[in-house]
Amino acid sequence: MWCVIIILVIDMKKVAILSLHLGFGGIEKSIVAIANLLADNYLVEIACTYKLYDKPAFSIDDRVSIKYLTEDVAPNREQFRDAVKSRNLFDIAKEGKKSVDILSLRKKTMINYIKSNDADYIISTRDIFDDWLGRYAPSNVIKIGWEHNHFHGNFKYADKIVKYASKLDYFVLVSKELRDYYTEALKNSKCKCFYIPNIIDKLPKYTSRLNKNRLISVGRLSPEKGHLDLLKIFKRINEVKPDWCLDIIGDGPERDNLVNYIEKNNLQDKVKLHGFRNKDYIDDILHNSSIFLMTSYTESFGIVLIEAMSHGVPCIAFDSAEGARELIDHGENGYLIKDRDFSKYVKKVIQLIDNPLLRETLGKNAYEEAKLYTGDQVIKLWIDIFEEKK
Repeated sequence: MWCVIIILVIDMKKVAILSLHLGFGGIEKSIVAIANLLADNYLVEIACTYKLYDKPAFSIDDRVSIKYLTEDVAPNREQFRDAVKSRNLFDIAKEGKKSVDILSLRKKTMINYIKSNDADYIISTRDIFDDWLGRYAPSNVIKIGWEHNHFHGNFKYADKIVKYASKLDYFVLVSKELRDYYTEALKNSKCKCFYIPNIIDKLPKYTSRLNKNRLISVGRLSPEKGHLDLLKIFKRINEVKPDWCLDIIGDGPERDNLVNYIEKNNLQDKVKLHGFRNKDYIDDILHNSSIFLMTSYTESFGIVLIEAMSHGVPCIAFDSAEGARELIDHGENGYLIKDRDFSKYVKKVIQLIDNPLLRETLGKNAYEEAKLYTGDQVIKLWIDIFEEKK
């Protein structure tokens, strides 16, 4: 019996995933989710450049090994920005040199890991890692790029991605729109493009009853997420529906601006900024919410939309968010608002507030959509790539 088990372990193929860090973030959440699922059939290792926290932000299966490539090192982007703002030449020079040293160490350690790795498959999760993977991986390794970002009309960025991906075997895109674009752009290379969406951890046992006067938004508080627009929209909703409140879960550089707007417009009793929260906390709020609001300018996939849909919560978003266009079927499981029109957005929110039966219908359809993004469905697509005969 023991001999059989040892042989099976030896025969398991190894997957290495290249990660910048394992802190909070959509890419990091996706990395952990896929690593946990792959651990059923493969030896899985995550190679991280930076260790930002004592433990990863998201729960990782004990079978997944983590290898940190640097010690006591972290990006100093904010420190450098503060030095520039202060116009202190000494601090600018100090932080500038430190930044160069950190980036040099990031490159050296990751390239060394790629060169010496014994994995059968290596998955890159950043554009710069795509470049190094294509250039330095052993010839017997299957090289896979995993692009989470939409180029949003920035063709200089898209051209860079094409250049790096052309040296890979496979390129995984999180939206059909991106798959189609890069398939055409890479048609003269050996690289094959595949669409694999991000996943939700699991479907909740129960969905929201949609009977609470609560609106919710989840996401990093950064300019591209449009949370200041969200507050302006909510202010107009509150003037018509003063008994409804708004929960915003997430943190980031825009927090102070949001706090100032909330205080200036006397919305302290109506809007709550929850900060970063774990999944259980977010699930509880979603379970007690009736409408999910997204105001992102751009969104490559929109995993938060799927998580809301998994709770049977209808979603409203601007169609400038590419990921929202792929997930929301207008009038079926939510609404897409064109041209970032605040008035139309407010109108649709109030329409759902006034019509519980409509909320229920859209919520049921949203739940059915979420079923397409469970781990057991998505992991099959990854395994198909690993097992494809080139």
